[in-house]
Amino acid sequence: MLKSRETILALAILALLAVIAARFPAFVLPANLAAVFTDTSPLIILALGQMAVILTKCIDLSVAANLALCGMIAAMMNGAAVPLPVILLAVLALGAALGAVNGMLVWKLGIPSIVVTLGTMTIYRGVIFLLTDGKWINAHQMSEGFKAFPRAQFLGLPVMAWIALAVVAGFALFVSRTPLGRALFAVGGNPHAAVYTGIHVGKTQFWAFTLSGALAGLTGYLWVARYAVAYVDIAGGFELDVVAACVIGGIAIAGGAGSVAGCVMGALFLGIVKNALPVVGISPFWQMAISGSAILIAIAFNARHQGAKGRIILKHAEVRA
Repeated sequence: MLKSRETILALAILALLAVIAARFPAFVLPANLAAVFTDTSPLIILALGQMAVILTKCIDLSVAANLALCGMIAAMMNGAAVPLPVILLAVLALGAALGAVNGMLVWKLGIPSIVVTLGTMTIYRGVIFLLTDGKWINAHQMSEGFKAFPRAQFLGLPVMAWIALAVVAGFALFVSRTPLGRALFAVGGNPHAAVYTGIHVGKTQFWAFTLSGALAGLTGYLWVARYAVAYVDIAGGFELDVVAACVIGGIAIAGGAGSVAGCVMGALFLGIVKNALPVVGISPFWQMAISGSAILIAIAFNARHQGAKGRIILKHAEVRA
């Protein structure tokens, strides 16, 4: 069991909670742990979308900018008195469309995903500035229903936390029970062999980016409504936390390997660290440094424990991109 990334992560989370509880027992009270999970919900949702992309040997660095743009659109639509259900559908569709742009550029033009998403990340932030002229949308400009939905309590947890749990359950079924979900692993594990089983590599990557974008769009509304503010730099740098959660959770950066449980626990580990930093007297600004260090350590751990690579017998096969 100690060879399992999920087991190691679970033990690490328990050890972390034990260390914090030794100094601040109130941190591990059920109500506070529920609050920590709620705070981590956006990271969990985005990390699952990022997992789909990474599994296909790609990466999406535009998720935070996608979140910011969709969140700003949601706030602007609320200001125009658009009903909340329409706003939710709109941000899902917009997020999916922005993700599809990334996927199309990677698929049709063969541009490396890191280059594509670095570019679109900047473009999406620029679009927000053009739409708002750099102005903020604050709490007093948002309706009470718009702000209240993610915070509404149901069975002791806010709706935002329940949405995260629903996304986790749905994503687990998606990757294990659907042809597209299984294709993500096949494309990342061995794209040459995937072609010979009838899987279209480029199209699979396209749908992975689209799914990641849709989840980013949903998170955009949840973020803006919960914190009651929308501006150009919202969630700035959050893409690093998203990638860190995936890598810490055992999602192979080279693609083809990982689990939903590991991804969620990677996000929870970072969420606990982030919430515990002020408690133990460490500046929250260390969060970025901790996330970056965690990525390096996790990648080194993965490389050290990676088995010997197999030969690609069909190395001359043409991968349909």
